Amino acid sequence: MTAFQSVAVVGAGAWGTALATVAARAGRNVTLWARNPEHATRIGSTRDNPRLPGVRLAPEIMVTSDLAMAARADMLLIATPAQHLRGAVNMLASHLTAPTPIVACAKGIEHGTHKFMTDVIVEAAPHAQPAILSGPSFADDVARGLPTAVTLAAREEALASHLVQALGSATFRPYHTTDVRGVEIGGAAKNVLAIAAGIVVGRNLGASALAALTTRGFSELARLGRACGARTETLSGLSGLGDLLLSCSTAQSRNFALGIALGRGEAAPAGKLAEGAFTAPVLVELAAARDVDMPVSQAVAAILDGRLTIDAAIERLLTRPFKAEE
Repeated sequence: MTAFQSVAVVGAGAWGTALATVAARAGRNVTLWARNPEHATRIGSTRDNPRLPGVRLAPEIMVTSDLAMAARADMLLIATPAQHLRGAVNMLASHLTAPTPIVACAKGIEHGTHKFMTDVIVEAAPHAQPAILSGPSFADDVARGLPTAVTLAAREEALASHLVQALGSATFRPYHTTDVRGVEIGGAAKNVLAIAAGIVVGRNLGASALAALTTRGFSELARLGRACGARTETLSGLSGLGDLLLSCSTAQSRNFALGIALGRGEAAPAGKLAEGAFTAPVLVELAAARDVDMPVSQAVAAILDGRLTIDAAIERLLTRPFKAEE
Protein backbone atom coordinates (compact mmCIF):
# COMPACT_ATOMS: atom_id res chain seq x y z
CA MET A 1 0.00 0.00 0.00
CA THR A 2 1.22 3.52 -0.81
CA ALA A 3 2.91 5.52 1.91
CA PHE A 4 0.68 8.51 1.05
CA GLN A 5 3.53 10.93 0.58
CA SER A 6 1.30 13.59 -0.97
CA VAL A 7 -1.87 15.01 0.59
CA ALA A 8 -4.41 17.41 -0.89
CA VAL A 9 -6.89 19.29 1.27
CA VAL A 10 -10.08 20.31 -0.56
CA GLY A 11 -11.57 23.37 1.11
CA ALA A 12 -9.53 26.37 2.24
CA GLY A 13 -11.59 27.43 5.21
CA ALA A 14 -10.26 27.44 8.77
CA TRP A 15 -10.45 23.65 9.17
CA GLY A 16 -8.96 22.91 5.76
CA THR A 17 -6.08 25.28 6.43
CA ALA A 18 -5.46 23.67 9.81
CA LEU A 19 -5.41 20.20 8.22
CA ALA A 20 -2.95 21.41 5.59
CA THR A 21 -0.59 22.47 8.40
CA VAL A 22 -1.09 19.05 10.03
CA ALA A 23 -0.09 17.23 6.86
CA ALA A 24 2.92 19.50 6.32
CA ARG A 25 4.01 18.98 9.92
CA ALA A 26 3.84 15.24 9.29
CA GLY A 27 6.27 15.64 6.39
CA ARG A 28 3.83 15.23 3.50
CA ASN A 29 3.82 17.15 0.24
CA VAL A 30 0.70 19.27 0.69
CA THR A 31 -1.70 20.98 -1.70
CA LEU A 32 -4.48 23.21 -0.36
CA TRP A 33 -7.34 23.73 -2.81
CA ALA A 34 -9.61 26.78 -2.74
CA ARG A 35 -12.65 27.05 -5.00
CA ASN A 36 -12.16 30.79 -5.51
CA PRO A 37 -9.02 31.59 -7.58
CA GLU A 38 -8.64 35.00 -5.92
CA HIS A 39 -8.80 33.40 -2.48
CA ALA A 40 -6.17 30.84 -3.52
CA THR A 41 -3.89 33.54 -4.91
CA ARG A 42 -4.20 35.65 -1.77
CA ILE A 43 -3.38 32.76 0.55
CA GLY A 44 -0.53 31.62 -1.65
CA SER A 45 1.10 35.06 -1.79
CA THR A 46 0.56 36.21 1.81
CA ARG A 47 0.81 32.73 3.44
CA ASP A 48 -2.08 33.84 5.60
CA ASN A 49 -5.75 32.83 5.46
CA PRO A 50 -8.19 35.45 6.78
CA ARG A 51 -10.46 32.59 7.84
CA LEU A 52 -7.77 31.43 10.26
CA PRO A 53 -6.09 34.69 11.29
CA GLY A 54 -2.67 34.69 12.87
CA VAL A 55 -1.60 31.32 11.48
CA ARG A 56 1.17 31.36 8.88
CA LEU A 57 1.13 28.66 6.24
CA ALA A 58 4.35 26.73 5.85
CA PRO A 59 6.16 27.74 2.64
CA GLU A 60 6.04 24.19 1.30
CA ILE A 61 2.21 24.11 1.21
CA MET A 62 1.06 24.69 -2.37
CA VAL A 63 -2.19 26.65 -2.69
CA THR A 64 -4.22 26.28 -5.87
CA SER A 65 -7.69 26.56 -7.41
CA ASP A 66 -6.85 23.84 -9.95
CA LEU A 67 -8.82 20.78 -8.85
CA ALA A 68 -7.05 18.46 -11.30
CA MET A 69 -3.76 19.31 -9.59
CA ALA A 70 -5.19 18.55 -6.16
CA ALA A 71 -6.68 15.26 -7.38
CA ARG A 72 -3.21 13.91 -8.20
CA ALA A 73 -2.35 13.55 -4.50
CA ASP A 74 -2.03 10.12 -2.86
CA MET A 75 -4.83 10.96 -0.41
CA LEU A 76 -7.52 13.63 -0.27
CA LEU A 77 -8.98 15.35 2.78
CA ILE A 78 -12.38 16.96 2.13
CA ALA A 79 -12.76 19.90 4.52
CA THR A 80 -16.04 21.31 3.23
CA PRO A 81 -19.23 21.45 5.37
CA ALA A 82 -21.20 18.21 5.46
CA GLN A 83 -23.97 19.46 3.18
CA HIS A 84 -21.41 20.37 0.49
CA LEU A 85 -19.47 17.10 0.62
CA ARG A 86 -21.32 15.46 -2.28
CA GLY A 87 -20.70 18.44 -4.57
CA ALA A 88 -16.99 18.48 -3.74
CA VAL A 89 -16.55 14.75 -4.35
CA ASN A 90 -18.61 14.92 -7.54
CA MET A 91 -16.17 17.52 -8.89
CA LEU A 92 -13.18 15.42 -7.84
CA ALA A 93 -14.46 12.13 -9.26
CA SER A 94 -13.80 13.00 -12.89
CA HIS A 95 -10.15 13.76 -12.07
CA LEU A 96 -9.40 10.53 -10.22
CA THR A 97 -7.51 7.99 -12.31
CA ALA A 98 -6.96 5.36 -9.61
CA PRO A 99 -8.56 4.25 -6.34
CA THR A 100 -7.75 7.07 -3.91
CA PRO A 101 -8.50 7.48 -0.21
CA ILE A 102 -11.00 10.30 0.30
CA VAL A 103 -11.30 11.33 3.94
CA ALA A 104 -14.41 13.26 4.99
CA CYS A 105 -13.45 15.83 7.62
CA ALA A 106 -16.97 17.13 8.32
CA LYS A 107 -19.45 15.89 10.92
CA GLY A 108 -23.03 15.51 9.81
CA ILE A 109 -25.74 13.63 7.93
CA GLU A 110 -26.83 14.62 4.44
CA HIS A 111 -30.23 16.26 4.12
CA GLY A 112 -32.80 14.45 2.04
CA THR A 113 -30.89 11.18 1.77
CA HIS A 114 -30.04 10.55 5.45
CA LYS A 115 -26.63 9.39 4.20
CA PHE A 116 -23.53 9.47 6.37
CA MET A 117 -20.39 11.06 4.99
CA THR A 118 -18.63 7.89 3.82
CA ASP A 119 -21.81 6.74 2.07
CA VAL A 120 -21.94 10.04 0.20
CA ILE A 121 -18.32 9.55 -0.91
CA VAL A 122 -19.05 6.05 -2.22
CA GLU A 123 -22.02 7.29 -4.24
CA ALA A 124 -20.22 10.32 -5.66
CA ALA A 125 -16.93 8.54 -6.41
CA PRO A 126 -17.52 4.76 -6.55
CA HIS A 127 -13.82 3.92 -6.94
CA ALA A 128 -12.71 6.02 -3.97
CA GLN A 129 -11.62 4.53 -0.66
CA PRO A 130 -13.82 6.34 1.88
CA ALA A 131 -12.72 7.31 5.37
CA ILE A 132 -13.82 9.73 8.10
CA LEU A 133 -11.82 11.98 10.43
CA SER A 134 -13.52 13.12 13.62
CA GLY A 135 -12.83 13.89 17.24
CA PRO A 136 -12.42 16.71 19.75
CA SER A 137 -10.53 19.50 17.99
CA PHE A 138 -10.66 23.15 16.98
CA ALA A 139 -8.97 24.52 13.88
CA ASP A 140 -6.99 27.20 15.70
CA ASP A 141 -5.56 24.72 18.24
CA VAL A 142 -4.65 22.24 15.52
CA ALA A 143 -3.03 24.85 13.27
CA ARG A 144 -0.92 26.23 16.12
CA GLY A 145 0.40 22.79 16.98
CA LEU A 146 -1.35 22.42 20.33
CA PRO A 147 -1.72 18.78 21.45
CA THR A 148 -4.75 17.20 19.77
CA ALA A 149 -6.07 13.63 19.51
CA VAL A 150 -8.67 12.54 16.94
CA THR A 151 -10.11 9.38 15.39
CA LEU A 152 -9.74 8.27 11.79
CA ALA A 153 -11.94 5.44 10.55
CA ALA A 154 -11.87 3.34 7.39
CA ARG A 155 -13.48 -0.02 6.73
CA GLU A 156 -10.13 -1.71 6.12
CA GLU A 157 -7.73 -1.88 9.06
CA ALA A 158 -4.65 -1.53 6.87
CA LEU A 159 -5.97 1.57 5.13
CA ALA A 160 -6.96 3.23 8.40
CA SER A 161 -3.53 2.51 9.85
CA HIS A 162 -1.67 3.91 6.83
CA LEU A 163 -3.78 7.08 6.81
CA VAL A 164 -3.01 7.65 10.48
CA GLN A 165 0.71 7.18 9.85
CA ALA A 166 0.55 9.76 7.06
CA LEU A 167 -1.04 12.47 9.23
CA GLY A 168 0.25 11.83 12.73
CA SER A 169 2.91 13.93 14.42
CA ALA A 170 4.11 14.82 17.90
CA THR A 171 1.19 17.24 18.41
CA PHE A 172 -1.53 15.66 16.25
CA ARG A 173 -2.33 12.12 17.36
CA PRO A 174 -4.93 10.23 15.31
CA TYR A 175 -6.23 6.87 16.54
CA HIS A 176 -7.50 4.52 13.87
CA THR A 177 -10.52 2.23 13.84
CA THR A 178 -12.66 0.26 11.43
CA ASP A 179 -15.85 1.38 13.19
CA VAL A 180 -16.80 3.91 10.53
CA ARG A 181 -20.43 4.19 11.61
CA GLY A 182 -19.52 4.79 15.24
CA VAL A 183 -17.24 7.67 14.32
CA GLU A 184 -19.86 9.19 12.00
CA ILE A 185 -22.69 8.97 14.53
CA GLY A 186 -20.57 10.36 17.35
CA GLY A 187 -19.49 13.32 15.25
CA ALA A 188 -22.95 14.12 13.93
CA ALA A 189 -24.95 13.68 17.13
CA LYS A 190 -22.57 15.65 19.34
CA ASN A 191 -23.22 18.78 17.24
CA VAL A 192 -26.91 18.63 18.11
CA LEU A 193 -26.26 17.91 21.77
CA ALA A 194 -23.81 20.82 21.97
CA ILE A 195 -26.67 23.14 20.97
CA ALA A 196 -28.71 21.72 23.84
CA ALA A 197 -25.83 22.28 26.25
CA GLY A 198 -25.49 25.87 25.07
CA ILE A 199 -29.19 26.45 25.73
CA VAL A 200 -28.71 25.21 29.30
CA VAL A 201 -25.82 27.63 29.81
CA GLY A 202 -27.59 30.53 28.12
CA ARG A 203 -30.66 29.94 30.30
CA ASN A 204 -28.49 29.89 33.47
CA LEU A 205 -29.85 26.54 34.53
CA GLY A 206 -26.69 25.69 36.46
CA ALA A 207 -23.81 23.25 36.38
CA SER A 208 -25.90 20.33 37.63
CA ALA A 209 -28.32 20.73 34.74
CA LEU A 210 -25.43 20.92 32.26
CA ALA A 211 -23.89 17.74 33.68
CA ALA A 212 -27.24 15.96 33.52
CA LEU A 213 -27.87 17.15 29.96
CA THR A 214 -24.42 16.02 28.80
CA THR A 215 -24.73 12.55 30.30
CA ARG A 216 -28.31 12.02 29.10
CA GLY A 217 -27.34 13.34 25.70
CA PHE A 218 -24.48 10.89 25.46
CA SER A 219 -26.82 8.10 26.51
CA GLU A 220 -29.12 8.78 23.55
CA LEU A 221 -26.13 9.16 21.21
CA ALA A 222 -25.00 5.70 22.33
CA ARG A 223 -28.50 4.23 21.82
CA LEU A 224 -28.58 5.42 18.23
CA GLY A 225 -25.04 4.21 17.67
CA ARG A 226 -25.85 0.71 18.87
CA ALA A 227 -28.98 0.63 16.71
CA CYS A 228 -26.85 1.48 13.68
CA GLY A 229 -24.20 -1.13 14.46
CA ALA A 230 -21.58 1.10 16.08
CA ARG A 231 -19.22 -0.31 18.68
CA THR A 232 -19.50 0.88 22.29
CA GLU A 233 -15.80 1.62 22.66
CA THR A 234 -15.86 3.98 19.69
CA LEU A 235 -18.84 5.92 21.05
CA SER A 236 -17.11 6.17 24.44
CA GLY A 237 -13.88 7.39 22.86
CA LEU A 238 -12.59 10.48 21.12
CA SER A 239 -15.17 10.60 18.35
CA GLY A 240 -18.09 10.21 20.76
CA LEU A 241 -17.77 11.22 24.40
CA GLY A 242 -14.55 13.22 23.93
CA ASP A 243 -15.99 15.23 21.06
CA LEU A 244 -19.22 15.83 22.98
CA LEU A 245 -17.46 17.05 26.14
CA LEU A 246 -15.28 19.49 24.21
CA SER A 247 -18.17 20.91 22.22
CA CYS A 248 -20.35 21.29 25.32
CA SER A 249 -17.75 23.19 27.31
CA THR A 250 -16.33 25.96 25.14
CA ALA A 251 -17.71 28.89 23.20
CA GLN A 252 -15.28 28.01 20.38
CA SER A 253 -17.92 25.52 19.28
CA ARG A 254 -20.37 27.15 16.86
CA ASN A 255 -23.04 24.74 18.04
CA PHE A 256 -22.52 25.60 21.71
CA ALA A 257 -22.46 29.32 20.88
CA LEU A 258 -25.73 28.99 18.94
CA GLY A 259 -27.30 27.27 21.94
CA ILE A 260 -26.14 30.01 24.30
CA ALA A 261 -27.69 32.66 22.04
CA LEU A 262 -30.96 30.72 21.87
CA GLY A 263 -31.01 30.29 25.64
CA ARG A 264 -30.56 34.03 26.13
CA GLY A 265 -33.23 34.87 23.57
CA GLU A 266 -30.67 36.45 21.25
CA ALA A 267 -30.13 36.19 17.51
CA ALA A 268 -27.84 33.45 16.25
CA PRO A 269 -24.15 34.48 16.10
CA ALA A 270 -23.12 36.04 12.80
CA GLY A 271 -21.18 33.95 10.31
CA LYS A 272 -21.45 30.34 9.23
CA LEU A 273 -24.47 28.47 10.63
CA ALA A 274 -23.66 25.76 13.14
CA GLU A 275 -23.62 22.28 11.57
CA GLY A 276 -25.85 20.97 14.35
CA ALA A 277 -28.71 23.13 13.09
CA PHE A 278 -28.60 21.23 9.79
CA THR A 279 -28.14 17.87 11.47
CA ALA A 280 -30.85 18.04 14.14
CA PRO A 281 -33.93 17.28 11.99
CA VAL A 282 -32.12 14.56 10.04
CA LEU A 283 -30.82 12.95 13.23
CA VAL A 284 -34.33 12.85 14.70
CA GLU A 285 -35.73 11.29 11.51
CA LEU A 286 -32.95 8.71 11.51
CA ALA A 287 -33.65 7.83 15.16
CA ALA A 288 -37.40 7.53 14.52
CA ALA A 289 -36.77 5.17 11.60
CA ARG A 290 -34.83 2.90 13.98
CA ASP A 291 -37.27 3.32 16.88
CA VAL A 292 -34.62 5.00 19.05
CA ASP A 293 -35.74 7.44 21.75
CA MET A 294 -33.73 10.70 21.57
CA PRO A 295 -35.68 13.27 23.63
CA VAL A 296 -32.89 15.84 23.89
CA SER A 297 -32.24 15.82 20.15
CA GLN A 298 -35.97 15.97 19.48
CA ALA A 299 -36.25 19.03 21.70
CA VAL A 300 -33.39 20.78 19.90
CA ALA A 301 -34.94 20.10 16.50
CA ALA A 302 -38.32 21.40 17.68
CA ILE A 303 -36.77 24.56 19.13
CA LEU A 304 -34.79 25.25 15.97
CA ASP A 305 -37.79 25.02 13.66
CA GLY A 306 -40.10 26.96 15.98
CA ARG A 307 -42.41 24.10 16.95
CA LEU A 308 -41.50 24.40 20.63
CA THR A 309 -40.39 27.20 22.93
CA ILE A 310 -37.36 26.64 25.13
CA ASP A 311 -39.48 26.79 28.29
CA ALA A 312 -41.92 24.24 26.86
CA ALA A 313 -39.06 21.98 25.81
CA ILE A 314 -37.53 22.11 29.29
CA GLU A 315 -40.87 21.34 30.91
CA ARG A 316 -41.44 18.43 28.54
CA LEU A 317 -38.03 16.93 29.35
CA LEU A 318 -38.44 17.38 33.11
CA THR A 319 -41.90 15.81 33.21
CA ARG A 320 -41.03 12.66 31.29
CA PRO A 321 -41.84 9.45 33.22
CA PHE A 322 -39.11 8.24 35.56
CA LYS A 323 -37.19 5.28 34.17
CA ALA A 324 -34.24 3.02 34.86
CA GLU A 325 -30.71 4.03 33.92
CA GLU A 326 -29.60 2.64 30.55
